[in-house]
Parts: sequence; structure tokens; C-alpha cells
Amino acid sequence: MELPKFHETFNPILDILSDGETIHNRELLVRVLDKYYSALPQELLEIKTKSGEQLILNRIAWGKSYLKKGGFITYPERGTVQITQKGKDALGKKLGLSDIENEAGFLQFYSDEKSKISNKLEINSSSPQDLIDSGVSAIESQIKSELLEKLKSVDPYYFEKIILLLLHKMGYGDFVETSKSNDGGIDGIVNEDKLGLDKIYIQAKRYTESKVREKDIRNFIGAMSGDTTKGIFVTTSTYDDSAVKKAHDAHHKIILVDGKKLVNLMYQYGVGIQVRNVYEVKEIDEDFFEST
Repeated sequence: MELPKFHETFNPILDILSDGETIHNRELLVRVLDKYYSALPQELLEIKTKSGEQLILNRIAWGKSYLKKGGFITYPERGTVQITQKGKDALGKKLGLSDIENEAGFLQFYSDEKSKISNKLEINSSSPQDLIDSGVSAIESQIKSELLEKLKSVDPYYFEKIILLLLHKMGYGDFVETSKSNDGGIDGIVNEDKLGLDKIYIQAKRYTESKVREKDIRNFIGAMSGDTTKGIFVTTSTYDDSAVKKAHDAHHKIILVDGKKLVNLMYQYGVGIQVRNVYEVKEIDEDFFEST
């Protein structure tokens, strides 16, 4: 007997959620474990990951993440999970890893990560370092995807604050939040450096699907006063061609940051994320054994 692979938990997860109930993430893991895997030998159930987490619960959690990305379940509120209509339609079908990975919802965010995600490394032909790198890349992509979803659902005013905090973390100087009732198209102002030698105006648009249009860039430029010619426009979505052209042709220096670039920066500078595990990979110290 052996522990189930993470993709083998797809159907058990959907079964537990089949009545449409919204339950807490941790409760879901426990219910799946109790109903489907509690009869496994205790020595298997007690296997831990390198970080000390129960391996079986870790695999169920990864199964949940993949089902979410495929659109079979949703997170209606923080820390909770619920089956979608798509998930209900899949009840009774045996879902495999390929069924999830071929879903449009799963592939959308990973379109630029195909070499890491779809070109699976074969165990027999890959070095341990290859497998580590592949796993880390997959986890990083998953976190960035979830981070973008979080940003699209936060309060618009708090999203503006997040952008200012990110810029500050990136090394820019002090920032000022504009009045919410009358910001004139400017959501914040940051100093370009610690001494405040130049100002940069910030516009933050938390869009779910809509693209930023040329009109949005034009209004942003118009709202910039004469004391600066630099601006950063940030969105959780993307920019249409006319918006990109308007920013490029403007006399002002306008930097456009789309959703993908935004989560890359937040990941790089540790904004909105935290370190969960740290693994050490050790090697022989050849110098230690050198004869003197």
C-alpha cells in the first residue's frame, strides 16, 4: 500500500464537496482523509514532508489547488472552499491530471510557463536538481496565480495602498496617499528616491477582466500636475494597444505595469506573501578533505 498521489485526490475532494456546502479548507482536508484514507497503515499516515507537514494532507491540499485552477471548485470566502457547477458535472467521472491541465482556466495563467509545466520531467532522465527546480517553478507559478486572484478581489482603496507599499519596498522614497473623495485620477505620489528629489504619480486600477484603454492613460496624464513628468500606471489586468501607444508617445515618462508583472514584483520583493518552508541542499565540502 502507498499514499495516493495528489491527483488521485481529485475525485475524493469533489465527493466531499458534492452537496454544495461551503466548508473551511482545513475541514475539507480532514474529511477527505477520514473518509478515504483513514484505513491506510499508520506508518504511511505519519509520513512527513521535509518541513514537518503531514504528507497525506499536503497532497490533498495540492489536489484542491489544481481543482481550483481548473474551475472545479472555488474559494467563495477567505479560507473556505465550495464546488462549482463544473465540479458537480464532473461527479462520477474519474478525473486525472491531464483532465485538469487541459482546462482553459488552468492553462491561462501558465501560458508563459509551458516549458516548466507541460513538458514534464521524466524521473529516470532528470537529476535531483532538475526535479527540485521544476517543483519550485510549479509552486512559484501557483502562488503568483493565487496572488493575482487575491488582488482582483481586494477593496479598490486597499489595492492602491498595496501598490504604494510595493514601491516603497522596491526602494522608492516616502509616499503619500491622495484623498479618496477627490484624487483627480491620481491614487498616490511616491518620491523617486529617499531624499525626495523627484516625484512619481501613481494610478492603480483593480480590474477583473476589462483592459486599460487609451482614455484611461490620457486621463492619467491630464491629472499629472506640472511638478513631475513621471508616472506609473498599475493594473491587475492588461492594456490594449491604444493604451500602450498613448503611454509610449506621451511627453511624460509613463511606466505600465500589468497583472503579470505586478505579481512578479510582489513575489520578488515579498509583498503579500510569506516564506512557508526553507530547505537546505547540502554537498560535500571538498576543501575540507584536501590534504594540507
